[in-house]
Amino acid sequence: MYAWIWRKFPGNVWSKLTISLVLVAAVGSLLWYVVFPWATPLLPFDDVQVGDTSQIDPNSVDQNAPVPGGNPSPDPDASAPDVIPYSTTSHQPDPGGLAGD
Repeated sequence: MYAWIWRKFPGNVWSKLTISLVLVAAVGSLLWYVVFPWATPLLPFDDVQVGDTSQIDPNSVDQNAPVPGGNPSPDPDASAPDVIPYSTTSHQPDPGGLAGD
């Protein structure tokens, strides 16, 4: 098939090579700018779903089951700082360092 196309191009080897490169670039551009954008919504690349969780009964989950990675602290705020290190009322930085200093 490629030999048939090569024989149908006019001119010598260099003109046939130039025509071939222009034809490949045109087909690539057509695919890149027309066909691929059209086909993107039809492909499942963004449809990421690990499992179907809609069928799980929330009452069947054991609340006392061990947590992977260790036991969480009973008070999640126990290790939180007492002072927020930024201003919640202004976008200007506090010249003294941390907000509340």
